Amino acid sequence: MVLVTVVIVVLRYGFNVGFIWMQESVRFMHAFVFLLCAGYTLLHNGHVRVDIFYLKMSERRKAMVDIFGSIFFLIPVCSAILFYSWDYVLNSWAQLEGSLEERGLHAVYLLKTTIWAFSVLMILQAVSRVIHGTATLTGREHLNDEEEEPVL
Repeated sequence: MVLVTVVIVVLRYGFNVGFIWMQESVRFMHAFVFLLCAGYTLLHNGHVRVDIFYLKMSERRKAMVDIFGSIFFLIPVCSAILFYSWDYVLNSWAQLEGSLEERGLHAVYLLKTTIWAFSVLMILQAVSRVIHGTATLTGREHLNDEEEEPVL
């Protein structure tokens, strides 16, 4: 992604040449990375939260916060995203939607499909967190099995 961006800048400012498809490919790559890796990031506790409170909590309280947040926030929001994007993505597929630019990428419908993938992956990870939190509350598993690396 960085390499493509560097090539775009060098071509544009060094040789006065620009390619719309290259610019759009960077946007596609950003979307793919963020949407498809969000569940993985959640698995490894990489999302932003107020750690000054969470870090000081006991394992049981952390499990309760994770269960509550997953059931009452994460699953409903991701379900709403999935529900409200349904027609949006289907219409894109029906038209085999491409870029608005003449020389842009002609697979915008694939990009929009990642909205569904994001929602499904996040819901699956939320269910996993609920199961894991329940196991922690019942004494079958610990939240801190993995050693977390400090974030600078």
